[in-house]
Amino acid sequence: MSEEKNPETVDVVVETVETEEVPQINLSDKSLAELADMFMELARNPERMKMNKEAEAIKSAFYKCLSKEKAAAGYSEPETLPQDAAEETETAVENDAREADTVSENPFEEIERGFKALYNAYRKERAEYNRQQEKEREHNLELKEEVIRDLKALIEKQEDVNRTFPEFREIQNRWRAVGPVPVQNFRNLNDTYQLYVEQFYDMVKINRELRDLDFKKNLEVKTSFCEQAEKLAESPNIVESFRELQKLHEQWKEYGPVAKEFRDSIWERFKAATSVINKKYQAYFEGLKEQHSENLAAKTRLCEQVEEIASREDISASGWNTLSKEIEEIQKQWRTIGFASKKENQKIYDRFRAACDKFFDRKREFYAGYKENINANLEKKIALCEAAEALKDSTDWKKTTNLLINLQKQWKEIGAVPRKKSEQLWKRFRAACDEFFNERDKNVKPENDFYGNLKAKQRLVNEISAYNLTGDEDTDSDAMEDFIRRWQEIGFVPFKEKDDIAAKYKAALEEKFGERAAKAGRNSRYSRSPKSEKERLVQKYLKKEQDIVTYENNIGFFAMSKNSEPLIRQMQARIDQAKKELKELEEQIRAVENTQSAE
Repeated sequence: MSEEKNPETVDVVVETVETEEVPQINLSDKSLAELADMFMELARNPERMKMNKEAEAIKSAFYKCLSKEKAAAGYSEPETLPQDAAEETETAVENDAREADTVSENPFEEIERGFKALYNAYRKERAEYNRQQEKEREHNLELKEEVIRDLKALIEKQEDVNRTFPEFREIQNRWRAVGPVPVQNFRNLNDTYQLYVEQFYDMVKINRELRDLDFKKNLEVKTSFCEQAEKLAESPNIVESFRELQKLHEQWKEYGPVAKEFRDSIWERFKAATSVINKKYQAYFEGLKEQHSENLAAKTRLCEQVEEIASREDISASGWNTLSKEIEEIQKQWRTIGFASKKENQKIYDRFRAACDKFFDRKREFYAGYKENINANLEKKIALCEAAEALKDSTDWKKTTNLLINLQKQWKEIGAVPRKKSEQLWKRFRAACDEFFNERDKNVKPENDFYGNLKAKQRLVNEISAYNLTGDEDTDSDAMEDFIRRWQEIGFVPFKEKDDIAAKYKAALEEKFGERAAKAGRNSRYSRSPKSEKERLVQKYLKKEQDIVTYENNIGFFAMSKNSEPLIRQMQARIDQAKKELKELEEQIRAVENTQSAE
């Protein structure tokens, strides 16, 4: 045996990455039907036995989707398939056979049963495929061990080369024709074969011409391998190039040595192409890792935005709609961002989905309560309409005027009603009020000359606008107080004109006297404060008594409305509270009187 080591028999060390990234398919937005169709398509694929990871991904997505759909519909969580498919196949198939005779009223159980049938059929087929593959590898191991035994026996014969070499070539062809063996046996088996091949070339006295011919053939094949590797090094699809390179390395080992003068150079050429591919492959995954990191950071920022929005308090109805559009825009941005790492991708998606779910769950809760509230407001405003309609034909002008004004105040206090009903209800309410006030204005007595009052107020507004400020603060303040007193002394104007003339008066006063006019109503000398604490309490007591009378009158009119129950309850609550406050005021007045008597 030659002491010189054949460089081609040295193990080829191919750089690898610890885990090869499998392109991720986003199945989270697929429906149950789409996932089932995807699995049926996979089950018909000729390469389905090599697509176990895709099958498991579809199964996982299907049961996640099924779980969410069941939870949304109020059904219990689904029973998951066994994780160890190979060991559980027969049991699952037997269970499916027993379940096939019954039909559940739960639609999700029927959907799950159909998918399980597909999955178990695939699982059973793949288990059988794996058994066949393992059986075939064991058979291939026996065949290659037999080849090695024949090669060893050929070396030990040391017969005439003209007879030995053809047998050797036949042994080589047999070796290459045998398929893969169990992975745990590959290395030792291949090393043993290469050892005997080298021994054959070193020990057998081969005819130089035949030896050179064999070397030439091996050189041609290995040169072709180098060319293929160099071409793969230029391919833009580095992942596919790396896979093809592994196949070339396996084929390289199947061929014998080349002439001694070419052994180092041909190997260095092949190794150089291998190094280029390995470096690109490593760089590709480093870049992928960096991109995954950037994608994770971008998705984390979007999660934080949605979480902040979902945690906001005191959001109005219009605010929910505005924020919904913001969330939808953020979701669009999310879909433009690529995957994070395999370890982090599902986690960040679950975080984003949870934040979005939190927001939309809160929105649904808000609108559920909002709907109840506006429906209650609708009943209240209908009752006010009916109360106004009951008063519109009254000829008790003074009393009814006060009652309708009070109804108008209550109308303003009631919140929103359904948009489709709002305008219709307001027109109905306003029509009833207008009918009364128009009739009142037609039947006005001389002492209640509403149109005369309107003209008087118009003249006063013109007088305010024409007033020339003196520059002396006291003089101008006295003038403003006089204008306010005269305005308040003028009686009622026609109902339909009151808002317009009041707005003109306020605008004229503020334009002429500025900020002083805004405070004039409560700070003017005309609106005198009570002289003593007892007087203040008595005025408050009398005002509270008048409120109770108004509330009780309202209840009397509300009783004529079929939808007045909410307003009657509201009025009664106000009456009870006012009576309670009256008692407190009585005690305060007595306390003040006792204090004054003691003094």
